[in-house]
This record gives sequence, C-alpha cells and structure tokens, in this order.
Amino acid sequence: MTQHAEPAVDTPPAPGRKQSDGRTRQRPLALRLLARPEVGVFLGAVAVLVFFLFAAPPVRDGSSMANILYQSSTIGIMALPVALLMIGGEFDLSAGVAVITSALTASMLSYQLTMNVWVGVIVALLVSLAIGAFNGWLLVKTGLPSFLVTLGTFLILQGVNLAITKLVTGNVATDDISDMDGFTQAQKLFASTFTVGGVNVKITVVWWLAFAALATWVLLRTKYGNWIFAVGGNKDSARAVGVPVTFTKISLFMLVGFGAWFVGMHQLFSFNTVQSGEGVGQELIYIAAAVIGGCLLTGGYGSAIGPVFGAFMFGMVQQGIVYAGWNPDWFKAFLGVMLLGAVLINLWVQRTATRR
Repeated sequence: MTQHAEPAVDTPPAPGRKQSDGRTRQRPLALRLLARPEVGVFLGAVAVLVFFLFAAPPVRDGSSMANILYQSSTIGIMALPVALLMIGGEFDLSAGVAVITSALTASMLSYQLTMNVWVGVIVALLVSLAIGAFNGWLLVKTGLPSFLVTLGTFLILQGVNLAITKLVTGNVATDDISDMDGFTQAQKLFASTFTVGGVNVKITVVWWLAFAALATWVLLRTKYGNWIFAVGGNKDSARAVGVPVTFTKISLFMLVGFGAWFVGMHQLFSFNTVQSGEGVGQELIYIAAAVIGGCLLTGGYGSAIGPVFGAFMFGMVQQGIVYAGWNPDWFKAFLGVMLLGAVLINLWVQRTATRR
C-alpha cells in the first residue's frame, strides 16, 4: 500500500504572540542606560550633593561650591589620563609622586640657574613625558605587570624627590620663585582665578572640563580611542587585527605624565614653593576616582565622563565634611566606603546590563 504524505499546512501564529527569529531581543531602555559606565556614578554624585546640601548648609553658597569644584578639578585633571590608562588595561602607582617630581624640576631648575620660569616649565614637561615613556617601554619590553613597574618608579621618584631637593636647596622644600621672570604669565595659565557672578573660580575648573570633553571625543570618535578599548580588552587579539599595541600602551603612560606635569605646574604656581615629600597616596585617590567613575581594573571598559563625576564626589565629600563641621578624620573612611560601594554597584550594573 502506497502512503501519501499530507500537504504541509502553515499554521498562523497565535494572536498576541510574536515569532522569535533567534536574535537577542532589544533590552529595555533602563538596562541600556545602566550599561553606560558613567550612569551609576552620576546618580551617586547627585545623591552625595543632595545629602550635603541638607547636612551642610554652607555648601549652598556659591563660593563654597566654587571651592568644591576647585578641589574636584585638582583630582579630576589627573583622574582623566589615569582612567584612559585603566581602560587600556594598566594603571600607574607613580602618578602621585610624579606630580611633585614635575613641580620640583621646574622650581629648582628655574631658581638655582636663575632662568626664566618657562624654561623650567618646558624641561619639567619633558621629564614628565620621559617618566611616562619609561614606564610604558619597560612594561612592554619585559611583560611585567604595571603594578610592579610603576611601584618601582614610585619608590625611585619618592627617594629622588627628597634626596635631590635636600642636596640642591639644603631643605625639604624649594625656594620661593614668585619674583622670577615669567612667573606672572605662567601663573595666569596654571593657577589664575576669574569671577563669575561675583564668585571666584579657579582656572583649573575650566581646564578640567576642557580635558574631559577632549578625552570623551578621543574615546568615542577617534581611531586612537578604539585602540585604547581594544588593547584593554585583549591585547593579543588587538595586535592580530593591526592595533599598534606598543604605541598605545606607551602613549597612555605618557598621557599620565602630561597630567602629572599640568597638576604639578598648578601646585607650583599656586603656592610658589613645593614640599618634596608630598604626593604619596595621591595615586590611590586618582585610581579610586576612575574606579568610582566606572573604569574596571581589568581594562576594556569605562569612559572619560565617569571619572569627572568620581572626582566631583571626592571634592564634595572632602569639603562637605568640613562645611558640616564633622571630624575630617572620617574623610578617608568615607572614601573607602564610597570605593567599595562603587565597585559593587559597577559589578551589579555589568551583570544586569549583560543579562538577556
């Protein structure tokens, strides 16, 4: 007996049900926003601001807010290149003392040789870039973790700062350079103040926001930004598709050197003198601001806007505690809680945002 196959019948989908084509469904808008590394820290910064607006009434004053922004900018200018370096998969423990190295170089060279301060500023820039290039070159050539390379640089610079300053000046601080040629012009660039609505604002706030805008454009709109994310995600895969890994790594360390130079010049031309033992511990503040801003220590993830909000949170807490009349000894404890909280939130955000 011959069997006849039944003709295929197309069964229409049940009303109200959508056919799946095998592709991942588009995630809700909320989850897509959470996938952005700067969203969590923005909400945290708003929460901290609102808290201190109620807990410390002086914060509501314009001059107080200008002071908070100034404190944030001195952290934020360095947190930006540190964040880019972390997105590239590395971090720099020598960033804090490198700021002081730059300031000491400019101050002592200008004063001891009685030269125009701009000569010292330019030489300090070259020294800072050279330190960054050395860190990057040593890391690439040896394959050692950046933790070990920059820890060694940190110890070297810390000792050199103290030893050379004592040798040259006979003291632990540099001499006052406020009466030297070129000081006024350099101060206008690095440490001047302007007035907005009757409130004095430091020029570093403008530089901070300008650098943040530039870093955001570089990350999101340039080939170099793609290289940063690529080498931070997987440097071997990046090299396989033609990304210049060596150049990218070294240049990122040099960007940290540039940031150290700029902040060092601000400190020098703000206070006219530099204490050689300062800077120790600041590198952790810069790294923490970047981590709170959404950058991962494992690399390949982060933004330039996130560290802006992270630095603002640091400045807000640092000054808010003072304006609230609390014991400033709680500052570091509060920062530790913020850091742990940010790491846990970032972990939760990543898992939630990547969940189907």
